[in-house]
Amino acid sequence: MDELTNRRVYGTDHDVPDPGPRVGHVYRELVGGPLDGLLLDVTDWTPRQLAEGALLATEIGRYGPGGRSEYAPRPDAPELWDWRGDVP
Repeated sequence: MDELTNRRVYGTDHDVPDPGPRVGHVYRELVGGPLDGLLLDVTDWTPRQLAEGALLATEIGRYGPGGRSEYAPRPDAPELWDWRGDVP
């Protein structure tokens, strides 16, 4: 967890004093796209959800407010989730 300590967690409000990861939680690193470098908290996700990836709301993607970015696990390194593109 030490290598993740200074990283921001997706969905954390910008005014939160400590937007980083919390002890006892499980994270995936988002790679590429508008959310590159953020951590996604997957603590309570099912194996199926982890295998499928996620559509994550973001205002900084191709479609602006209301748009989403798709991220999916990398086959050879499932702790890394690669950007697949943006959807409206």
